[in-house]
Parts: sequence; structure tokens; C-alpha cells
Amino acid sequence: MALSKILLYYRFTPITDPSAVRLWQRDLCELLGLRGRILISKDGINATVGGELGAMKTYWRKTREYPGFGDIDFKWSEGSGLDSDGRSLDFPRLSVKVRDEIVSFGAPDELRVDTAGVIGGGTHLSPGAVHKLVEERGDDVVFFDGRNAFEAEIGRFKNAVVPDVATTRDFVAELDSGRYDHLKEKPVVTYCTGGIRCEVLSSLMVSRGFSEVYQMDGGIVRYGESFGNTGLWEGALYVFDGRESLTFGTDAVTIGECATCAAATSRMVNCADADCRVRVVQCEGCADAASAICARHRAVAEHALAGADRN
Repeated sequence: MALSKILLYYRFTPITDPSAVRLWQRDLCELLGLRGRILISKDGINATVGGELGAMKTYWRKTREYPGFGDIDFKWSEGSGLDSDGRSLDFPRLSVKVRDEIVSFGAPDELRVDTAGVIGGGTHLSPGAVHKLVEERGDDVVFFDGRNAFEAEIGRFKNAVVPDVATTRDFVAELDSGRYDHLKEKPVVTYCTGGIRCEVLSSLMVSRGFSEVYQMDGGIVRYGESFGNTGLWEGALYVFDGRESLTFGTDAVTIGECATCAAATSRMVNCADADCRVRVVQCEGCADAASAICARHRAVAEHALAGADRN
């Protein structure tokens, strides 16, 4: 039986002709029968691609041949399987696009990139180095979640700060709000799924006066490969493909709570509010309930209901 694999990777490096890279990546993936999402900008590439193992190895080898891509940290993981045409079940289609940003913080003018990566970002720490920092500095170390808030509902680092953001575009306003100014003199470790969001987030924090900013090298994925469920990570990792979430071993704790009945679960569904793009934790038993609604929209609905009662 053919094996299904998924590659997650990014690289910040100047790209002279993003459109040409888009065409090359699109043609390469189509030739190999791969699916996934690839974003390219003048500042680099960001991709999650899935398919049959042999095709994925060819894709990996060909992508590494492009100037500046040779040292990309490719993260391999198991896919859910292949359809009758041998294509990944984890992605409905192939999407290859050129954008202003390869991760959308809405601050392209603040990002500076050279052949070594992001200029002025946080200090990269391996998973082992993160543990060493915690051993040396104890509770003074702050873990700062660089993902959308809903992702942290099913998994996060112990005692992490989780900003109330629905998309990465909310981070700039969050940092500028002053809510985290008390952390500016503390050692702050930013983390995200594979590392790319923290590349930008850490640079935004440094430019706003945070004095000691780190980023977890390789993100949660690399940390999980190193420590499984024996370290500082708790729960499941949300992923933006057909797998929905993954854990680092069978003994992972479940920290997510169903929005309807509060049962322990890592299952995610779309918010019931049609205007909301947030994902909500909801167990299988409540799958047909109409109350799978995020806290923000629930608060709005309750406020409206209270107003109606007063009238």
C-alpha cells in the first residue's frame, strides 16, 4: 500500500520573481500529483503539501535545488491516506499563489528579509535549549502563543499567554494595545505550529521594545518530535488540513472542552455564526447541536438577549 506523507515548510529569503517560482511550484506539484497550499512573496515561500511518499521525496529534492531553498527545515508527518487517483486525502486541491505576505500579519512594510532570513527577529532556541532556559530562569520565562486563539483551545504550552486574536492580522493591534507591556523585560518564548508565524511575531515584538525575545525553532512540531508528551506541551496540535489535529503519542492529555456540554474533546467545528470564521471545540455527541458558537459571538448573542428581556 502506498504511503501518504505531508511536508510543512517555509523559508524567508529574497525572491526576485515570485510569479516564476509560482509557475515552477505549480507545474512540479501537478506533475507529481500533489495537493496542498503554497504561498510565495518577494520575501520567501510558505507551504504545506501532501501526496504519495515517492512523489513527495522527488518534490523535496527538486525544491531544495532552488537557490536559497537548500537549507529549508522540512517537517515530515503522516498523511491520512490517498484517494483512488493516488492523491492526498488531506487537501481538496492544489493552490499556489503569490501574495504580499507569506503569513498574513498585515504588516508587510515592517518585515525585513535577507538571505539569512528575517532581520531583527527573536533568537532561535531548539526544544532542548527552551528547556534549559526554563531550568535557569524558572517562572520568569513567558510562553507566548503566536497562533489564532482558537488553536490554543485544544493544545498549548503550560501557563502560556494566549492573545485574543482571531487571525494573525490581529497581532499588531494586540501588541500596540499595551496589554503585554509588563512582559517587555521578561524572557519571552514565542511559539507556533511550524515556526513561521513566530518569525514575524518575534520581529514585531523586538521592534516594539520587548528586550528578550526567543522563538521556538521548528515550532510545536519540532518540540513534539523531541519531547512527545513528556515536556511542557499539553494537548493536541491544531493543523490546517484534513487531519484537523494531531498528537505526539497515544498518551496525550485532552485539554479541550466542548463548547456545548464541556466534555473533554479535541474535535473542532466551524462556529455556528455564519459571519464568524473561528473554529469551536465540540464533541461528537453534540455534533447536531446548534450551539457550537465561539465565546465572542456567544457574548454578543447573550447581550442582545438580555437587552430584549429588558424591553
